[in-house]
Amino acid sequence: MHLPAPEPGSPQARRPPVRDPEAPRRVTLLELFFDLVYVVALALISRGMVDHLDWHRAAQALIMLAAVWWTWVITTLVTDLYDPERTEIKLLISAVMFGALLMTTAIPAAFDDRGIVFAATYVAIHLGRGLFLMPAVRREPQTQRRAVRIFLWFVVSAIPWLIGAFVSDDVRLVCWTIALAIDYIGFRLAYPVPGLGVVPEQQRNVTAEHLSERYQQFFIIALGDAILTIGSMFSTAHNEAENIAVFAVTFLTTLLLWRIYVHKSGQLLPLAIKGSASPNKFLFTAPYTHLLMVAGVVTTASGFDLVLHEPTGRTPPAWAAVILGGPALFLAGRASFEYEVFSRVSPSRPGGVLALLTIAPAVLFLAPVFASLGALLVLAGVAYADFRRSYGKPPEAPAPPH
Repeated sequence: MHLPAPEPGSPQARRPPVRDPEAPRRVTLLELFFDLVYVVALALISRGMVDHLDWHRAAQALIMLAAVWWTWVITTLVTDLYDPERTEIKLLISAVMFGALLMTTAIPAAFDDRGIVFAATYVAIHLGRGLFLMPAVRREPQTQRRAVRIFLWFVVSAIPWLIGAFVSDDVRLVCWTIALAIDYIGFRLAYPVPGLGVVPEQQRNVTAEHLSERYQQFFIIALGDAILTIGSMFSTAHNEAENIAVFAVTFLTTLLLWRIYVHKSGQLLPLAIKGSASPNKFLFTAPYTHLLMVAGVVTTASGFDLVLHEPTGRTPPAWAAVILGGPALFLAGRASFEYEVFSRVSPSRPGGVLALLTIAPAVLFLAPVFASLGALLVLAGVAYADFRRSYGKPPEAPAPPH
């Protein structure tokens, strides 16, 4: 149950909008509303990847996905650290939502004539958030210094972001890769700044309930992209038997991605965070492991687009890379995720990646629908191995790394 927002001008309203450590941290309806932007963003990225598909196009899609993902990750951390029931934080989330949607509209031409819209909006989201929060928490010096550290790192990354918007697409790819490296590395290092140091340990606390629920929700959004692709690309240009066969393969693949994610690790993430000796480790690992899994699902959705459009004929190498590479990326991320929760990696994860690499040469001589079927069978094997490992045994307690 959420407490009512404080009246303007009251002592409570004049307090900095930080979270009460004792308050519940369930996901708010505004956060769920905010997530709707990313349904569109992931759909545009997965569709754009297969438009004139080549390695260059795939790299561009990965850069855009990493940028979009980072706007979501940092906003999620803001709602974990600050009170989303406060009016000023609601306004901040709404403003970020507007920026993320504007950024999303630029995705189809981000490496063409709308690069400045994509880059400038990304920069404005992160710098604007810092400019908003620093004065809002001025009565809490430690919290303000944390906001200053984060702001300064985004100032540095803004330079290659904006330079990249005005150069050719090849140079833009390099500039934006450098900018994202600054953003991702800064987060992993806890935003060190000369004279200020890193974000202190006591300011890296996370809430198991809120953080795990948010990452689970975003993974479901990614699966929604796969479902959207299946529904919108279902073709009537082929005979009914082909239609139903491809529809079944793609749907079952999506179902297996969900099953493999939630089996144990996905279900036990909140308990793993609570039971960890250092819960804030999840703050620094979850964005990367979930990015891998989300990238795998988005790439798999791109493969669905290809297979549903043309299920027959020979499978080009680029198509095979997408159809098999998506599940491989997902399994790599899932292996890292399992290590976060249990301090181990089940053999079925690397085994599944190896199986996908093994069948890759053969699918080049087969129709795309059979390449997709091969990926489905590998995922089914991984899911079955999970089932056999846990069947008839008591629930396994999470054991995150020390």
